[in-house]
Parts: sequence; structure tokens; C-alpha cells
Amino acid sequence: MFAEENGLKGDPRLKAISQSIRVIPHFPKPGIMFQDITPLFLNHEVFSYAVDIFAERYRDKGISVIAGVEARGFMFAPCVALLIGAKFVPLRKRGKLPGEVISEYYELEYGKDCLEMHVDAVQKHDKAVVLDDLVATGGTLSAAIKLIERIGAEVVECACIIGVPAVKGRKRLNGKPIYMLVEPNE
Repeated sequence: MFAEENGLKGDPRLKAISQSIRVIPHFPKPGIMFQDITPLFLNHEVFSYAVDIFAERYRDKGISVIAGVEARGFMFAPCVALLIGAKFVPLRKRGKLPGEVISEYYELEYGKDCLEMHVDAVQKHDKAVVLDDLVATGGTLSAAIKLIERIGAEVVECACIIGVPAVKGRKRLNGKPIYMLVEPNE
């Protein structure tokens, strides 16, 4: 579901977020229209809009974990976690976490990858939200869900700044709802 469909229709924050995303054609390979969110961070007000919208959605919902997907999910997830009183759990690329980890391999639109999480990062009673910058094929979010649920925690929802409207990847999310702020820019 897009934020506009959930009571934020006409919210100027969404327009500001959308306008701060630039498109880099043919990156990282020909045919990909990369949605670059880094300009969003250059304006503290727009950055805070995204964080605040997520915090407004998840505050007082019993969420105990905000899991951020490396790398761009890392930029939002700790902020949201602090605002709602949850712990931040980093979901990192293979080989980046010290200590005992569990791994989940997955396919991307333009390749293959692996996410890892510390085995003690979540507990069976935890309710988690997985946060990333964009969902297209759903591969990364699907891997994140599997990691968290393998420990026995519950993934309540996935959240992204950008959501491709015809998200074929929703089928890969094991029935988990997804909350997206804006559509991709062209």
C-alpha cells in the first residue's frame, strides 16, 4: 500500500520526498533506471519527513525491531527505531558482520546477493518491520523476512521509500504487507 492510500493523500511531505529522488539511467547495468535517494539526505527537512512518516505509522503498534537492509535501509531504520522505542537490527551483506550469523541468499533484478544477521539480534517474541529504500522484485525483502522469521520473530510489515506500483515482488513477501511512500521517478 502506498502512503497516499493510507490517509496521506495530498500530504506535501510525499511530494518533497519524490522530488528529492534523482534517476540515474543505466546504473548499475544497462536498462536499469536507478532511483538515487542520496539527494534526499542533503535536505534535513525532507529526510525528516520520510523518517517521521514511518515513525507515525509504527509508533504504538508494539513494534520491537526495525530491521534495516544494507545499505540504504541503514539510513532510515535507526532513526525510526529511536523515535518509536524499538531496537535497530542491521541486515548486512555477506561477510560484514562479526560473530555468529545466519545467511539468506536471494536474486536481485540485476544479480544475486546474500543478507546476514546476527543470530541473537531478534528474539521469538519480537515484532519486526523490515525497512529498505526500494522494492521492485521483492528479492531483498523476501530474504530479510526469512532471516528474521527463521529465528521465530514475526515480521509485521515491510516498508520502503520507493515502491514500483506493479510490484511483482509482492508475491515473494509471504503475504506480508508493504508500506511504500512514493512511486519511482522516470
